[in-house]
Amino acid sequence: MKSIIEFPKVSLGVFPTPIQKLENISRLLGTNIYIKRDDLSGLGLGGNKVRKLEFLMAQAKAEGAEIVFTTGGAQSNHAMLTAAAAGKLGMTPILLLKNRGVTECRGNLLLEKLMGTDVRFIDTDDYADIYEEMDRIGNESGKPYFKIPLGGSNALGTLGYVSCAEEIRDSGIRFDHIVCAEGSGGTMAGLTLGAKLFLTGTHVTGMMVDREPFEEITVRLMREAADLLEADLEISAADFDLLDMCGPGYAVPSEEGNAAIKLLASREGIFLDPVYTGKAFAGLLKMDSENKFTPEMNVLFIHTGGAGGLFAVH
Repeated sequence: MKSIIEFPKVSLGVFPTPIQKLENISRLLGTNIYIKRDDLSGLGLGGNKVRKLEFLMAQAKAEGAEIVFTTGGAQSNHAMLTAAAAGKLGMTPILLLKNRGVTECRGNLLLEKLMGTDVRFIDTDDYADIYEEMDRIGNESGKPYFKIPLGGSNALGTLGYVSCAEEIRDSGIRFDHIVCAEGSGGTMAGLTLGAKLFLTGTHVTGMMVDREPFEEITVRLMREAADLLEADLEISAADFDLLDMCGPGYAVPSEEGNAAIKLLASREGIFLDPVYTGKAFAGLLKMDSENKFTPEMNVLFIHTGGAGGLFAVH
């Protein structure tokens, strides 16, 4: 099996990110709740995409890309961080975003304006239309370009969270459960694959914040990343759990998510967002209410960032 360090990456973040015990939440729930602060990963306002972008931007650089395209919703954290990474590395980011959600100049769109990013809205519900438009613009530019998929969630990007699982192992704390948001699949796939490789006995649960076939997506990304690593593993949907926390819809705040945001803010001084982490932490609280945790367990919540969305959507 290959080691993660054999894959080229660029340095964009500050790693390892801290793992902190949520003392007040732990007392409230009667179990040991920890948080991995990937919101403090160092680029832009931080977040889970930084780990993926270190590998993806290395590939873009190796291919001599001058333009980097990506996509997402109007308030995409991934798109904002891709723009920040491209600018840092001397490339030109072009964001082709769905004309859906909060399109006013606030949240991540404000951050993109501050970076001078070329942002274009596409009125479609099909990302295939957007990828075609990337090719059209790139070909017309005459410059080498690189396309990063939605959420940075492909096999290479997934390696970012396999690497995160190694960090968790090296923390010296044994975790019974890892909980994270499931929005495009790469973070969940990387953590679950990493758990199979490095975290014996640790179970991963993804909190679905969109209505996509995440069981299929997660298994596919796990298998593709395992192939990159030349890891001989049996991979199936039995390796993880999924919980539907989408609520009224993607990027639409939920009552449970808002309550979770307020709880963590008031008890621990940590801020979640209404699109991803608020709903994911609400899922953790739901698991606790269903007696999925016992007092002696260690539960790790992955804070995947999203502060820009907090100031746009909430």
